[in-house]
Amino acid sequence: MKNELVLILDFGGQYNQLIARRVRECNVYSEVVPFDISIEKIKEKNPKGIIFTGGPASVYGENSPKCNPEIFNLNIPILGICYGMQLMTNTLGGKVARAAKREYGTIDVNIDNTSLLFKNFNSHNIFLMSHTDYVELLPDGFKNIGSTPSCPNAAIENIEKNLYGIQFHPEVNNSVNGTQVIKNFLFDVCKCTGDWQISSFVDESIKNLKTKIGDKKALCALSGGVDSSVAAVLLNKAIGKNLTCIFVDHGLLRKNEGDEVEDIFRNQFDINLIRVNAKDRFLNKLASVTDPEKKRKIIGEEFIRVFEEEAKKIGAVDFLVQGTIYPDVIESGLGKSSVIKSHHNVGGLPDYVDFKEIVEPLRDLFKDEVRKTGLELGIPENLVFRQPFPGPGLAIRIIGDITDDKLNILKEADSIFREEIANAGLNKNINQYFAVLTNLKSVGVMGDERTYDYTIALRAVETTDFMTGIWSKIPYEVLEKVSSRIVNEVSHVNRVVYDITSKPPATIEWE
Repeated sequence: MKNELVLILDFGGQYNQLIARRVRECNVYSEVVPFDISIEKIKEKNPKGIIFTGGPASVYGENSPKCNPEIFNLNIPILGICYGMQLMTNTLGGKVARAAKREYGTIDVNIDNTSLLFKNFNSHNIFLMSHTDYVELLPDGFKNIGSTPSCPNAAIENIEKNLYGIQFHPEVNNSVNGTQVIKNFLFDVCKCTGDWQISSFVDESIKNLKTKIGDKKALCALSGGVDSSVAAVLLNKAIGKNLTCIFVDHGLLRKNEGDEVEDIFRNQFDINLIRVNAKDRFLNKLASVTDPEKKRKIIGEEFIRVFEEEAKKIGAVDFLVQGTIYPDVIESGLGKSSVIKSHHNVGGLPDYVDFKEIVEPLRDLFKDEVRKTGLELGIPENLVFRQPFPGPGLAIRIIGDITDDKLNILKEADSIFREEIANAGLNKNINQYFAVLTNLKSVGVMGDERTYDYTIALRAVETTDFMTGIWSKIPYEVLEKVSSRIVNEVSHVNRVVYDITSKPPATIEWE
């Protein structure tokens, strides 16, 4: 599965996951590791190449992150991106200085297309720049292969040692042909063949799980989301009836979603499934709670309690299955990297279930790879490509307190919106779309009578990485039909608005 490996040394940049994903999109397996990984560990992993990420620090800063300088003597090709290029320069005897003019945004870069890094490029290309420091003097053995009016050394190389540095970010969509730079590094510099395939991951995972678990028992917490669903089916393929899934339905899923999940897992995959309908229990705990963070904590805690109660009825199991995926691992902190957010799937093992070991079959996969794995396993496309859905469900798409009536209003409105987007053939083009029940009431007129009812907000975003996104330009006639259906078919709604804010400054979810 991992015959070829490229290591991504994490120096704290915001696009680190994106670099790893771009490498995997070229069918080369990548792994994000801490910037201070030991030389012994690197040798053990035996990578075909190494990429240094960007980062917010200055290389001449007192506490700036630095890798072991011996890394440059391993005879492994290295590509330094932004901070990574500056670190390479500083470590090898060049000079990094504060730029007189900071470069930010898409910049026309003059490039030397005789370099392997820029093979098949024109002499100019648009790349995204985001830097305050710049390389002022090159280390011995390096030559310039790229420049801008404000940045004389926008790209550098040392052909003899297979060391390359670029001041721009090829991994983001704003960089024209950016992925080609990464491809050139992988295939022309590192001499990779591109043997990373999801099908091989599935086959090898099933084989390894059969060997690891054998005829022992495993328990899986099933939320109905893509990650836990794919993990459950993968385990089922490996150990069959020795797997039991507990599906905690907190009642905050979308319309008919709980029934759809149960039907797929019981009837299509014949998985041992325990469904717990705990809607009333969750709503009682959430009564009068308006703060979104409190909602999240209550739902997370109660999910654990319900799962604990059901697990105790089963008794001791050998393995606990979790749907942890690679972004969860990265965002929860690698080594000394900063923690973006903590994930309940990562870190300390739960102490409320009697099990011997934890199994995380998707731990090395990004979200798009999880979806590909789901399709490879035969999970229906409508489940694999479900709209992204927050763990707390509709609880954080209801602004203010949550009641059963509000929940029903939102389920119906959201269902209409999703149905009409699909009818218009837009469901593959819009990456995330949903309805929000605001806590705003306004005056309306329906049937010659005055109303004072809720406002539904519609949200639709187009994005590739969910780090940034633009609001989707849905045709007016589609929005008009959605609005008409919602106010006519959903009680207690008399106004529909459309959110036309991109990310940033807004987030995709409202809470």
